[in-house]
Amino acid sequence: MAKEKLLLLDGNSLAYRAFFALPPLTNDSGIHTNATYGFTTMLQKILEEERPTQMLVAFDAGKTTFRHESYGEYKGGRQKTPPELSEQFPYIRKLIDAYNIKRYELDLYEADDIIGTLAKQAEANESEVIIVSGDKDLTQLATDNVTVYITRKGITDIEKYTPAHIEDKYGLTPAQIIDMKGLMGDASDNIPGVPGVGEKTAIKLLKEYGSVEALYEAIGGMKASKMKEKLVANEESAHLSKKLATIFTEAPIEVTLDELAYAGPNEDALLTVWQELGFKSLIEKSDMQSTAQEQEEIQLNIVNDITAAMLKDTLALHVELENEHYHSCAMLGIAITDGVDAKYIPVDVALKSDAFKAWLEDETKKKYIVDSKATQAILARYDIKLAGVAFDLLLASYIVNPAISGDDVATLAKEFGYTNVQPNEVIYGKGAKWTVPEEDVLADHVSRKAIAVWHLQPVVEKKLQDNEQYDLYHDLELPLAEILGAMEIAGISVNVETLKQMGQALLEKLSVIEQTIYELAGEEFNINSPKQLGVILFDKLGLPVLKKTKTGYSTAADVLEKLQSEHDVVKHILDYRQLAKLQSTYIEGLTKEVHAEDSKVHTRFQQALTATGRLSSTDPNLQNIPIRLEEGRKIRQAFVPSKEGWVLFAADYSQIELRVLAHMCQDPVLVEAFKEGMDIHTRTAMDVFGVANPDEVTANMRRTAKAVNFGIIYGISDYGLSQNLDIPRKKAAEFIASYLQSFPGVQGYMENIVADAKREGFVTTILNRRRYLPEINSSNFNLRSFAERTAMNAPIQGSAADIIKKAMIDMDARLQKEGLQAKLLLQVHDELIFEAPVEEIEILERIVPEVMESAIELTVPLKVDYSHGHSWYDAK
Repeated sequence: MAKEKLLLLDGNSLAYRAFFALPPLTNDSGIHTNATYGFTTMLQKILEEERPTQMLVAFDAGKTTFRHESYGEYKGGRQKTPPELSEQFPYIRKLIDAYNIKRYELDLYEADDIIGTLAKQAEANESEVIIVSGDKDLTQLATDNVTVYITRKGITDIEKYTPAHIEDKYGLTPAQIIDMKGLMGDASDNIPGVPGVGEKTAIKLLKEYGSVEALYEAIGGMKASKMKEKLVANEESAHLSKKLATIFTEAPIEVTLDELAYAGPNEDALLTVWQELGFKSLIEKSDMQSTAQEQEEIQLNIVNDITAAMLKDTLALHVELENEHYHSCAMLGIAITDGVDAKYIPVDVALKSDAFKAWLEDETKKKYIVDSKATQAILARYDIKLAGVAFDLLLASYIVNPAISGDDVATLAKEFGYTNVQPNEVIYGKGAKWTVPEEDVLADHVSRKAIAVWHLQPVVEKKLQDNEQYDLYHDLELPLAEILGAMEIAGISVNVETLKQMGQALLEKLSVIEQTIYELAGEEFNINSPKQLGVILFDKLGLPVLKKTKTGYSTAADVLEKLQSEHDVVKHILDYRQLAKLQSTYIEGLTKEVHAEDSKVHTRFQQALTATGRLSSTDPNLQNIPIRLEEGRKIRQAFVPSKEGWVLFAADYSQIELRVLAHMCQDPVLVEAFKEGMDIHTRTAMDVFGVANPDEVTANMRRTAKAVNFGIIYGISDYGLSQNLDIPRKKAAEFIASYLQSFPGVQGYMENIVADAKREGFVTTILNRRRYLPEINSSNFNLRSFAERTAMNAPIQGSAADIIKKAMIDMDARLQKEGLQAKLLLQVHDELIFEAPVEEIEILERIVPEVMESAIELTVPLKVDYSHGHSWYDAK
């Protein structure tokens, strides 16, 4: 019989490690995901490498344990868990359940005790045991059959502790790890130990005496010294500390080894969790795919001749695309249906039919479509102007519930109880296995999508009516899709030569910085090699070591930023890295996205993606060009008008989210500041810092006030603000408290909106966009807290999105009314970018702010800044 292999994971420790190892990450719903993502990658790696037969993840049950009976200050002084981490624990538990891994916690006991008890039981059964944690306390459990994996850098770099490794590293046995902790204490657990005894001294004493008990038995014969005095004075503390550090291996757990059998994840459940968390890279790398479902038969006709009788006044239309990159992909097939039967039209048949083209372009012929913007964009490549869109399933579903993820018809349909269509992965396969099936299979799949849209149209529209959201869908999102489609089709011109020159200039600048670094370092080395860089900085130049990795010294950005004052070379290394990333990611990356036939980039605006209602941009993402760095901002110089004698005109809302907040909370100080046209960050600084005169506000005060202003909007915690401003959490908490005291209307808004959310289960924007918050009344503190912060923020972000979307529709109508040639090309955050003939600029300067500032009336004025130039850079 094969030997059992038991894998025991310390859930709390690993979650903490992942949270602090990875930068802040959020999914489209605004949920923080860095701890969950780090935990998942660690879990994936260890499952692949170890292939356990049994598994359990242990969690701490609460703050109070049996150890507090001996020492009330045990683990005292620990900072409160950041809410950005707390909100992730429920998702980590949901993830573990999807993996089909047993999880367990026990009142009054720690995860260590559960792990220790199970490890002892498994070893008695001669099983192999692997423990994974970020806490070295667990190394005391190492035996010939129990190996303790301790995470080091990040969460996937692991050091394996066996008795032999502990002997090599410390010269101790695993049992003596407890004695070492008894003597040196543990600040993280508030175990006192003996003051003045560190790791080296503890190890030295244990090598001589063997244990805490033996040390104190022999202490009378020890030579007089300050160390002896400390040991004698703190004997009780040493014994207590050893007791506190000892993992209890006889915990009264109710879970048995037989219950820990592991046979692999529930793939459907795991995919669902990954999709909810937005782990696209994990989904793409995995071999998992949706399973086929039983389907009802449909009446299917493959037509080779389109007749007038087929083209009825109202039909569901579905154009199947090869992939989502519809500016360069192929059409695979087309289907139409009136709900009775479906007709599949091969692409070549459709494109040869003048009657079909006329039907597509006829405004009076109603079309129910899955994604009208994508359909509009693909048809435009064949000089067909889609008209008469009466229903868009993607947009309607998104308005009903923005948490519905994905644009696969099967995913959308399932949300409304319709299952007679297969997921794309079932038909095409996944990743490298993706392939177009035989025509009959393809025809059936495309036709089922058209039938699904027909059946879902009345269901989803009724839901919109019931929710009083039909106007938001029909008057805002649906017409906006047509405008966005036109923007995507038009694209924006990019001067590739300018990009190349920028790239060359960056390379030259990098070369200069490189030589400066070599001179300051005293030798040449590979700057991109962390190992070589570590040797230069820490061995040769003697900089203080802040963090180590498995391969040497950490040279991560956060480490280097703290070392800037230590040596001039550090700043040059940071500059080198920033410019190198600009060169590779943005200069080279953007160049690849320019279409050869028109020298333009055709970004796609994701209209049904974010939970807040904001648009996002992909292929390329023009919203994340790094403009804080001058070299990054200069990348906008490559974006130019498409015609001679034209210029780019840019207009953006000033502090729109803070203005929305003022409108919603009606705080008199905020409202008055905006009405008087005062700089809101200066006004905030005056109140937060108790300064009477605007002239007394320093640049640093204003910077802090700005961070607090925007932090409040995004529901920032004291931890988040402390990270943004590089200040202690206590100071950050004081800033937030001072802000809320200065603006009681904001505090009142937060309390009222949370109360409304608890009562209704959702919050709304100015135009009635909903954000559902199912966890707002959860008994789980972490889930409830995240939902409360979302309740405060979602109406503000969502209303800002509503305003600029309304402005885009109004601007499109105004441009047509004025008979202008000007075109709207881009929307980036709160900014609109147009191109226009020079002679129309004077008109745009008049009508653009007029239209944008009157898009939606607030109790405070909307303000628009605008400029123009021969490039996007010049227009800012």
